[in-house]
Amino acid sequence: MTTAERLADVRRRLGDACAAAGRDPSEVTLVAVSKVHPADRLAEALHAGQVDFGESYAQELRDKAAVLDDGVRWHFIGRLQTNKAKYIAPVAHRVHALTSHRQVEALVRRAPGLVRGMLAVNLGDEDSKSGVPPEHVPTACAELAAVEGFELTGLMTLPPRVDHPDEAAPYFEQLADLALAGRRAGFALEELSMGMSGDFEVAVRYGATHVRIGTAIFGPRPV
Repeated sequence: MTTAERLADVRRRLGDACAAAGRDPSEVTLVAVSKVHPADRLAEALHAGQVDFGESYAQELRDKAAVLDDGVRWHFIGRLQTNKAKYIAPVAHRVHALTSHRQVEALVRRAPGLVRGMLAVNLGDEDSKSGVPPEHVPTACAELAAVEGFELTGLMTLPPRVDHPDEAAPYFEQLADLALAGRRAGFALEELSMGMSGDFEVAVRYGATHVRIGTAIFGPRPV
């Protein structure tokens, strides 16, 4: 299958998942995770109508943004190093995996306008993944939201690896519950970045507003 054909298949699956959940597909942003794939593959998806692309490496984001259409909405979805904020801040539409006010301050200093992003939550207590523990979400939200020039828009998670997509459901439900508690506390946590190629239909069921799809659109990553 071509990139355009795989993209069409993912859109069909996303539409079916939204219908099953009683949701409007416009509520869910499909982020095509394009990290390590060459710019010509992104251009094919862009030509097929894809607008939102996700990158995990700051310099790769910088380089692709320099050669692709201005209509692209870039999402930085990787672990952010503050010394690389200069590559991300000028182009990122959303920053998905923030964990500290220092990261936010570094972005704000280098951004041409308002920075928007989400707090990453480590629901599986995994050392290999970034994110704040669930019990620290209220404090972290307060710290990030207090930075002038930044808008905290929601929460993001990458759940532990599971054998079946439905096994990820408790993690997606927990993130949705944390966002609801945050909204009740006065934070505007309207966005939930959760769900990838293998489990995004389940994430949609629990309120995902951004699904991050890589392999199902672009195929295996280049070696």
